Amino acid sequence: MSLIGALPARFRRERVLIIGCGDVGLRAARALGGGRRVRLLALSSTPERQAALRAQGITPLSGDLDDARSLRRLAGLGTRVLHLAPPPSGELADWRLDPRTRALVRALAQRSLPAALVYGSTSGVYGDRQGRWVSEATPAQPLTPRAWRRVDAEAAVHWLGRATGVRTTALRIPGIYAPDREGGTPRERLLRGTPVLRAEDDVHTNHIHADDLARACVLALWRGRPQRNVNVSDDTELKMGDYFDLAADLYGLPRPPRVARDAAGDQLPLVLLSFMSESRRLHNQRMKTELGLRLRYPTVAEGLRG
Repeated sequence: MSLIGALPARFRRERVLIIGCGDVGLRAARALGGGRRVRLLALSSTPERQAALRAQGITPLSGDLDDARSLRRLAGLGTRVLHLAPPPSGELADWRLDPRTRALVRALAQRSLPAALVYGSTSGVYGDRQGRWVSEATPAQPLTPRAWRRVDAEAAVHWLGRATGVRTTALRIPGIYAPDREGGTPRERLLRGTPVLRAEDDVHTNHIHADDLARACVLALWRGRPQRNVNVSDDTELKMGDYFDLAADLYGLPRPPRVARDAAGDQLPLVLLSFMSESRRLHNQRMKTELGLRLRYPTVAEGLRG
């Protein structure tokens, strides 16, 4: 039974527009169910991708987030909008801005407005909290260009909510994993023998299974409170090295070697080093009480086995 099947009748046969219909977007589409309850629409910039969307029961709409003019046709089409597309990763004149989300918000504001807009942000907006717990009330403190752009996207989304009454939700998402997701488990990294930090230098890490994230996206489309930020994280409390040790034990692989932080720069790629420079733990009570999400995979121990 799809999640939307339990919703009141007056909410049914909606048109849900998905922006950035990748792995999580497709999982959300499956959770919605489609058919007589929901018509599923998705933005697509490539013709070959459109056939794959149709095969999933999703109507593709031609458009490109990097071409604001192509987004005009989206105005008024979706009664609820799920925005999962990332900001640009390349160089920008102002590296703190997300022009994609700004263009989308302007397009949506042109005609009849959606009832809800849900944006997939990142827990990276909190920056480094040196292992402390953070809630949605914790001020954003981004340290990287990608996190700054997510903060800008959240602001654009919530501006639409304040200006028009659209219920907007920014889901602050940590590391996404799933055994059936490409690159969705630590297996390949363990097989490469990539080191992790020694215990005294290690950082706290947060996770969410892709299926639980998709369900959170769907619930937020109907249950999200106005202009709200929500941490979407499971109940795991592990440091990064312990996470990889757990995965190695589950897969029957050697645990990764441990290195000191001052030696990590010579052995690890810059992308990994950036993740190892931030440590925080996410409170997820708002996700549970306001969205009503019951985690199918409360910790990575259950999720990696799945």
